[in-house]
Amino acid sequence: MLNIIWLFMIVCSVLLAGTSAKLPVVAESVVKSSETAVTLAVGLIGIMSLWLGMMRLAEKAGLVQSLSLLLRPVLRWLFPEVPKNHPAMGAIVMNIAANMLGLSNAATPLGLRAMQELEKLNPRPGVATNAMCTFLAINTSSVQLIPITAIGILAAAGSLQPQFIIGTALLATTCSTVAGIISVKLLEHLPVFRLPAPPSTSLKENPAVAEDEKPEQLAPWKLWHWLVVISLITCFGFFFADIVGSTTSSQHGWLPRIINALSILAIPFLLTLFPICGWLRGLKVYEEFVDGAKEGFNVAIRIIPFLVAMLVAVGMFRAAGGIDLIAGWTQPVLNVFQFPTELLPISLMRPLSGSGSLALFSELVNQYGPDSLITRTAGTLYGSTETTFYVLAIYFGSVNIRRTRHALPAGLIADGVGIIASIVICRWLMPS
Repeated sequence: MLNIIWLFMIVCSVLLAGTSAKLPVVAESVVKSSETAVTLAVGLIGIMSLWLGMMRLAEKAGLVQSLSLLLRPVLRWLFPEVPKNHPAMGAIVMNIAANMLGLSNAATPLGLRAMQELEKLNPRPGVATNAMCTFLAINTSSVQLIPITAIGILAAAGSLQPQFIIGTALLATTCSTVAGIISVKLLEHLPVFRLPAPPSTSLKENPAVAEDEKPEQLAPWKLWHWLVVISLITCFGFFFADIVGSTTSSQHGWLPRIINALSILAIPFLLTLFPICGWLRGLKVYEEFVDGAKEGFNVAIRIIPFLVAMLVAVGMFRAAGGIDLIAGWTQPVLNVFQFPTELLPISLMRPLSGSGSLALFSELVNQYGPDSLITRTAGTLYGSTETTFYVLAIYFGSVNIRRTRHALPAGLIADGVGIIASIVICRWLMPS
């Protein structure tokens, strides 16, 4: 399906641009989109290296395995084909947690690490497994506790209640996540998305831990080890209380303050906890970190062709006026279902481009005001959906997956449910 959509966007872009004298604009968008793809990939190298190094420390110290044990019942249902003690489980949990806190800089490297671990269990190179598709569906519809970017734009525009969209976005993104999980589980059984027979050389079962990756003997936990960890947690507890009680954020209510404090402290806490626990367990923390960070460069470079392909097609389609054309065609039908036509451009743009949908949201804020029903619905929509095509390109590109199977339909279904839920919930809580 991704092949068809990609080809459709390119061909339609050229035809539309040719009939509307926009070929120079489309040509310019090709150059800019290609440069953007490379810039994004290169910009990921540093943050990728950091978090892959930290993930290695967390794995070697046994923290990732302990975290996955806590959520084993849910993970076993979502990913039945992944061995219960496989490192992918812990990476998936940490990625979901980072997404919930809005830590996109940490969530992407952790998600790419999860995809690498899932690829180790893949007997069909180049073909997405059911576990990969499920993971992508969760990522493209992941529950986010607080839409930080949208709230920041509303606050900057003078909104009286920028925190209003926290509750609406949480409800809407919950709906989209449930829809994404249900759709990916149903679609994987359809004949068109059924997995092909694996190559004969790959029929052997993949072990949970490869022979050269068996965990080394760790120093046992001692009483003073626990005292160090408890002291660290207590220290960050004081930091947390200070941020929550600060006067600068008191106007936004207790829930936004708590989530804001968690978002601020999560990264410093993890960057401190992982090395300390590794040191307590007898690891050479610097050497382990460097070994894990080495992979960051390779992963970032590997995704460049996939990003170029996707961003160029999206940029061409947008520059040629494809989104505006679809909006015009569908407006009469949407009026019948009372779908606000003002939200159609951002609804179409959101799965394609994060920067494009952010620009459209900013335009709605300026046009209708920060506290209008249209603006709050758009903010809820922005906070409860994801750039599905970008996520698929970067995650599948990191492990050279070309046949994405049902990941894209499941992601788009989740986006559609998130959009509808945003409109219904905002109308319910804020009648016009």
